[in-house]
Amino acid sequence: MAAPTEQRIAVPIDDPNADTEWNDILRKHGVIPEKPPSPTPLIEEAILEARRIAHENRLEGKDLSDLSDLEDEEDEAFLETYRQKRMQELAALQKTSVHGSVYPLSKPDYEREVTEASQAGPVLVNLASPQGSNVESRVLSELWRQAAREYGDIKFCEMRADKAIEGYPERNCPTILVYSKGEIVKQVVTLATVGGVRMSMLDLDNILVEVGALKDDDIRVLKRRRAAEDAEEERAAGGSRGIKSSRDGMKPSDDDDDWD
Repeated sequence: MAAPTEQRIAVPIDDPNADTEWNDILRKHGVIPEKPPSPTPLIEEAILEARRIAHENRLEGKDLSDLSDLEDEEDEAFLETYRQKRMQELAALQKTSVHGSVYPLSKPDYEREVTEASQAGPVLVNLASPQGSNVESRVLSELWRQAAREYGDIKFCEMRADKAIEGYPERNCPTILVYSKGEIVKQVVTLATVGGVRMSMLDLDNILVEVGALKDDDIRVLKRRRAAEDAEEERAAGGSRGIKSSRDGMKPSDDDDDWD
């Protein structure tokens, strides 16, 4: 006599993840797997954590005058903690600010002022164009002077490229050389990769952070980044208002009358 064949019953399942009594029974008997946990609590937790971090860091990049302006908005004890932190940072910066201006280089001084000096900290050299018509070189020289004033703890040097390297091509000017521990650790040939003639202190800050001359959370870096973000938000808001005014059939400004 033939063995009886096993009978299987097809179980109708519309949505195995649905919260129904029928699905609960099927899960209990192992017919369908347990419902995966909802990602909602994890998402909500991540959002709350991001808000907490943003709230704790809301004073980053603000100097002492900015903190004074917030006395009516922030908890006094919390504000005082940040004020003390800023004062300690400023005191540390003043202690290490031994430069403050761009060092003009000559070839006999190069070894001492650059290679040997880089044992104590990064030294940045601008190989400038000998021709006054090189716009990028003029842009970098101006940024070099500003950076030397702001970052007195970093040594900035400048030298005509043809005096440093005989026959150095004009098309490679300006060239940035970064020395550390007696070695070149970074070089940037022309400003093509760092903004060109539109290179700004933000771009130079990025180089300084990359080579370890500045920390990413340096108050001076944070302040400049925050100022740039605020300016961008203002431009975006102004653009939105201008578009709205145009759509409403209104003139963006009374100054338009000057064009009549």
